[in-house]
Amino acid sequence: MPIINDQPVVTPVAETPPVPMVSGGLAPLTGRFDNASGLGATISGQVVLKGTPPPEIQNNAISADPNCSRFHSQPVKTQFYVVSTNGGLANVFVFIRSGLEGKQFTPPTTPVLINQVGCEYEPYISAAMVRQTIRVGNSDPVLHNVHPTPTARGNRESNRAQMPGASPLNFSFNVAELPIRIKCDVHPWMFAYVFVVDHPFFAITDENGNFSIKNVPTGKYVLEAYHLKTHRDKSAGVTQSITVNDNQTIEANFVVDLTNRR
Repeated sequence: MPIINDQPVVTPVAETPPVPMVSGGLAPLTGRFDNASGLGATISGQVVLKGTPPPEIQNNAISADPNCSRFHSQPVKTQFYVVSTNGGLANVFVFIRSGLEGKQFTPPTTPVLINQVGCEYEPYISAAMVRQTIRVGNSDPVLHNVHPTPTARGNRESNRAQMPGASPLNFSFNVAELPIRIKCDVHPWMFAYVFVVDHPFFAITDENGNFSIKNVPTGKYVLEAYHLKTHRDKSAGVTQSITVNDNQTIEANFVVDLTNRR
C-alpha cells in the first residue's frame, strides 16, 4: 500500500453488484448411500421475481464511518433484491428440501470462502454442508470481528476478532440451519448469511437467477427456492415436487411472487 506523509493511501473500491456463489452437488457420497451407476441427474432452472421489489436502502452508517467510507466512491445500498433485466433473481438458495432422509453424505474438503472487503461481507449469501469449513478472510486494513449467531441446538455461537492482515478464520456447524447469520459487531451493518444443509444438493442463483444442481441420485424429491428477504417477511419458500432418474437433465423453474404478499 503506498504511503504519503506517513499515512496509507487507500484506493476507493468501485461499486459493483455482488457476485452470488453458485454451487451444488460437490460432496462425495459415503458408503451408506452410493449412486451405483455414477450417472446422477442434473436439475437446472431459473428463479424469477414477479412484482416490484421495495427500493434498496442507502447505508448511511457506512458513509458516516471514516474508516469505511473511504473504500467507496458512491453511496452504498442494500442488495436485498438483485434482479436481472429479464427478471432473474440472484441470491436464492435452491435445495432439496425432502427425499434424502436417512441418507448420509461426506462434506467437501474445499472450504466455503467469505471475505470482508470495503467493510462488507462478500458474498452476502453462501451455502455449506454440515461440518464443511467456512473460511472468513479480511482484506480490509481495519479491524473486524466475525460473529456467527446460529440458533439451532448443536451449533455453537462464537465471536472472534480479526486484525488487518490476519489469517482467515475457520468455522463449521454440526447441524443443518437455514440460514446462519454472520455479523461484525465493530461495523453493525455488516451481515452475511450461510445456509447449512446435511447434503450436497443445493445451489445459489447467479446474477441472472440461474442455478444448476448436479449428481442428484434417482428419486422423488421436494425442491425449494428460498429467498432470504421474502422468507423472513413470512412468505413461504417456493416448492415443487420432482422425480429424477440417472443421467437425466430436469428443468425446474420458480417464481418468487411479491404481488400476493400482505
